[in-house]
Amino acid sequence: MSDWLIFQGTDSPHDGIKNLPKPPKWREFGDAKEKERGQTFQVRRNEIELVNAALYLRRPLLVTGKPGTGKTSLAYKVADELQLGSVLQWPITTRSTLQEGLYRYDAIARLQDSQGKDNTKNIGKYIQLGPLGTALLPSSHPHVLLIDEIDKSDIDLPNDLLNIFEEGEFEIPELARLPQEYQTVQVRTYDGNVATINKGRVRCTQFPFVLLTSNGEREFPPAFLRRCLRLTMENPDEAALKRIVQAHLGEEIMSEAEVLISEFVKRRDRSDAGDLATDQLLNAIYLVTRERSPAGDDKERLLNALMKYLTSAEDI
Repeated sequence: MSDWLIFQGTDSPHDGIKNLPKPPKWREFGDAKEKERGQTFQVRRNEIELVNAALYLRRPLLVTGKPGTGKTSLAYKVADELQLGSVLQWPITTRSTLQEGLYRYDAIARLQDSQGKDNTKNIGKYIQLGPLGTALLPSSHPHVLLIDEIDKSDIDLPNDLLNIFEEGEFEIPELARLPQEYQTVQVRTYDGNVATINKGRVRCTQFPFVLLTSNGEREFPPAFLRRCLRLTMENPDEAALKRIVQAHLGEEIMSEAEVLISEFVKRRDRSDAGDLATDQLLNAIYLVTRERSPAGDDKERLLNALMKYLTSAEDI
């Protein structure tokens, strides 16, 4: 049995977990993960140009590409290089609405806390801005907003975003209709801070850098596309993959990694086979280049499992 195994399927408990090495950099969490994601992303010339165009024009950037091409990492790269703070991420599902992106109002909690008394002056406790709402707060520099997988949204959400993208402001009706003495309210933001809202209106002073990602699973209405700049991210070639692997795992493993990179490119580029993502390659190289790593048949089985095409048909 290979000594790389920590869980061994035996009947006897043991302390093998002490041999678990540090995680790969892309599986660290907290602030370290965000910083790593921005600093190791290998950006290409056309991507640099479209990012700059979006910054100059104050337009959202719609980035389309296959899974694993680095669409979301581009947002972290921009935030890191330009020192724009943490990325405000809005992961989209079929249930996502514009309201969710702007703010949430917990009317039930407010009613429960009131106990029949007027708690208007504390209404800010029950409102939290969403990622889009936080990105539109007045600031000295643009916030970075990542709207992830917009193609998974309800059919109406892209159109619902149009006015926000054009005007850069929105109203919170629950605050706008308050009496004059309560026109200035402090609310929580998506990133854990506190913002002051006047007369129920949020209006940006710097339009955020908005990056929307799409896996290309649907068409978008022309009115939505007109308000976005569009970038298609291609799969990285072999030279780019070498730079990516080196950025994540270091120069010392490159001699062993080059064979796997070449095999990965050949497997990925078979036109009728399916998709492979760059992080699958990183996972494979990480496992086989550790001090304790699989060998022989273990290694071959593991590599085949890690390099499965991104289709459930492979599991049948």
